[in-house]
Amino acid sequence: MISRRACFRNLLQSLRTSYSSSKIGDYHRFASQASSSLQQVFQPSTYSDDEYSEVDWDNLGFCMMRTDYMYMTKCTKGECFEQGQLSRYGNIELSPAAGVLNYGQGLFEGTKAYRSEEGRLLLFRPEQNAIRMKMGAERMCMPSPSIDQFVDAVKQTAIANKRWVPPAGKGSLYLRPLLMGSGEILGLGAAPEYIFLIYVSPVGNYFKEGFAPLNLYVEEEFDRASCGGTGGIKSITNYGPGLKALTRAKSRGFSDVVYLDSVNKRFIEEVSSCNIFILKGNVISTPAANGTILEGVTRKSIIDIARGHGYQVEERVISLIELIDADEIFCTGTAVGVAPVGSVTYKGQRILYKTGPHTVSQELHSTLEGIKRGLIKDNKGWIVEID
Repeated sequence: MISRRACFRNLLQSLRTSYSSSKIGDYHRFASQASSSLQQVFQPSTYSDDEYSEVDWDNLGFCMMRTDYMYMTKCTKGECFEQGQLSRYGNIELSPAAGVLNYGQGLFEGTKAYRSEEGRLLLFRPEQNAIRMKMGAERMCMPSPSIDQFVDAVKQTAIANKRWVPPAGKGSLYLRPLLMGSGEILGLGAAPEYIFLIYVSPVGNYFKEGFAPLNLYVEEEFDRASCGGTGGIKSITNYGPGLKALTRAKSRGFSDVVYLDSVNKRFIEEVSSCNIFILKGNVISTPAANGTILEGVTRKSIIDIARGHGYQVEERVISLIELIDADEIFCTGTAVGVAPVGSVTYKGQRILYKTGPHTVSQELHSTLEGIKRGLIKDNKGWIVEID
């Protein structure tokens, strides 16, 4: 291992508003509503009624797998979303003039359903995704489903695709809610009609490395977000522009890229698919959600768990120079969970970090996954049991 200070010192010398939300009420009351709705909308199935679909559960990656049902509802501009329906998973029809196709008027979310050791189906904090979608919809001039409707739709979709939820410990069912401007619009403006849709796929680890430490590359040429932009919401327009930097980094053997602030190029912001944390001693720091950084649900949960474990957690500006002395670095997100970082490369110089058993990232990962899967008692009201 090279000296951290020797490799970075000269290089680096050359060089909140956060959303708050009130606690959402008890969503368990929607379970009976979801079951009733399923009975009403299900048609005779051509699919197997087996407890599990025929999937190689031991070799799940993070790729699309066509499942049984999806949820969809529509509304016109200025109105509320009508009651949604479950239908067979398949293509949807959009006009070439749809707002989402022409002007990128769309949002997406990501949440997961887990199967406990006893076979129960569990959701993790779906109301937080609903809140974030409402915030994003306001920014993108779109109507959004109510928090109750969002959570109910997630429940219905998960139950309908129950046989695609992996066995306990084998993965999860990833649910992708989409909100898009589906109405025709030629001139720049808000679409006259909108679709709210949820589809699902069973998934394993997001990164091809599995549980192995990630190797990150500091991106200097491209930005992820800028002040006053849409970096703080899950706009679909945030992700396509990042493909250039991500593809280039992966071709060089890296797992993902670390983006810097667009103004000074001296402060850490996000990894392209997740939030980032650094550990020094007993202090865990993560960039403040100040409008350019997405306030992830997993990020929020890890902050809470870490404080409960006795760590001091800071949400603040983090400079590149702090990478030199960090003991650990890890990433968080719905798709990635809590992923340890083994190295960060900047200007051709590679810095190494502590990974493996008995690390803080492993401690936080174990607690979070234990809560999600029903192995650790949920004292925070995060888990929604649906079946």
